[in-house]
Amino acid sequence: MSGAPRVRAVVAGALVAGLLLPVAGTAAADGPAVPAVPVAPGTTAAPAGPDALPGVSQQRRDASGRPAGCLPPSGKGTQLTPWPQTFLRPDRVWPLSRGEGVTVAVLGSGVKDGGGLLAGRLDPAPLPGGPDPAQDCVGHGTFLAGLIAADQREGAGFAGLAPRARILAVSVTNEAGTPSAELLAQGITTAADRGARIISIGVALPNGTDALAAAVRAARGKGALIVAPAAPDTAPTDASGTAKPGPAYPAAYPEVLAVRDLAPGGALPDGPGAVPVGGRVDLAAPGDAVTGPGPAPGGYYTGAGPSFATAFVAGSAALVLGYRPDLTADQLTDRLETTAYRSPDPRYGHGTVDPVAAVTRLPAPAPAAPLATAAAPTMPPAPPPSDAGSLASLVALASLAVIALVAAAGAVAPRAHARGWRAGRAEEG
Repeated sequence: MSGAPRVRAVVAGALVAGLLLPVAGTAAADGPAVPAVPVAPGTTAAPAGPDALPGVSQQRRDASGRPAGCLPPSGKGTQLTPWPQTFLRPDRVWPLSRGEGVTVAVLGSGVKDGGGLLAGRLDPAPLPGGPDPAQDCVGHGTFLAGLIAADQREGAGFAGLAPRARILAVSVTNEAGTPSAELLAQGITTAADRGARIISIGVALPNGTDALAAAVRAARGKGALIVAPAAPDTAPTDASGTAKPGPAYPAAYPEVLAVRDLAPGGALPDGPGAVPVGGRVDLAAPGDAVTGPGPAPGGYYTGAGPSFATAFVAGSAALVLGYRPDLTADQLTDRLETTAYRSPDPRYGHGTVDPVAAVTRLPAPAPAAPLATAAAPTMPPAPPPSDAGSLASLVALASLAVIALVAAAGAVAPRAHARGWRAGRAEEG
């Protein structure tokens, strides 16, 4: 990726939240250059690479390594359309679907809708003994929910991909944003039980558990599409501090749609901040220099990492189900993968998610029934001989004989008359 280095999370546990930085809006035009992306007439792609507010880029810690304070409010707004929305163009299918009637569960640090962008469409789903899903200290879960379903606002270029979908908030981390495999398994089960058609997971674990695998299988069996990041937002490192690839859970499970992040313009992330992906990748989506809302009212933030790409795939899936609610989880998965913008590079998986194609592609025609093989015509059996047939033959032959005799007589009589032949008389005695 050219321009500024990627911004990554500085969160205890180094497993969940990509760093959220206030968006500088139009003031960010003086920041690092961003690769050009397609721009629709009348819109402008918001530049990325804003400066961080003091204290956010290097978050203060207490003695236990926890953040010394929650994410501060951002006073930065943006009237420009962020590059992921310009790149994916969900507005092209909003006349057909905005995600109405679809519930998307967001499993992360909670969702606090301080800005009211999810008003009337946010349901908390607390777990037994778990944290309050209506609170979000680090802001990560709120950010993801906004990418999926934030409403449009007058004068703001930002909106979620499916701005009429419902959000089911499930908190599976502690206050600092560190996830728990136990809470994650409970959260997946709860989301499926609450009827979520899409389960968008914003965390990545280095190892799976039996309980987590069982929860994933059960949720898929109930018809839920599960989407998760193919790598953590912050790369794990070895003893020398070098980032190392490795599988991420639950994305490593075959029932889960694994998603990786893309840099502005649709390129793969590059540079020292790029997170290596060691597991399977099914789809790619925008994930770097992403703009979204925080838990406090007002401004926007930016973040970077595969978890943000996961939200864009979940939002695309919500648009599809809003238009075709009868699709099964398997059919929805197939639709997202087969309509993706393909790349010869296998690191993109099936390709870059394309919400417009996923919604508008016509269903494949049903295979035609095989034509029945026509039976060879058969001759009817010969009728059995009968007396009536023999009699008719005799009559016909007799008739022909009579006709022949008459014809012969007609030919002989004129010649006899010409020779003076007369019929004799009987002599009188």
